[in-house]
Amino acid sequence: YQRRVHGGLSKIRRLVQFYAKRPQLQERLTIQIAEAFSMALGTPDVAVYVHAKHMCVSMRGIKDIKGYTSTNHLMGRFEEGELRREFMAQASQK
Repeated sequence: YQRRVHGGLSKIRRLVQFYAKRPQLQERLTIQIAEAFSMALGTPDVAVYVHAKHMCVSMRGIKDIKGYTSTNHLMGRFEEGELRREFMAQASQK
């Protein structure tokens, strides 16, 4: 028997907003979101892909208004093999 649990979109948004409201590195944010989902859903099998626009890059510095940064954190069965390839292929599509 395989337990399947899914989080709804509103829960995903709330969880992301909870961690994203404080200044931090996107890499750390991605890890925090993955770990929170793992705990909330009770599974070690979690994959998170974050594709974000950074206001500090578009507003100051090089003023790149088109630039985005992507990070991912894979846990459990997503860390290697076919499941990893499938997830990364889907996540990288525009």
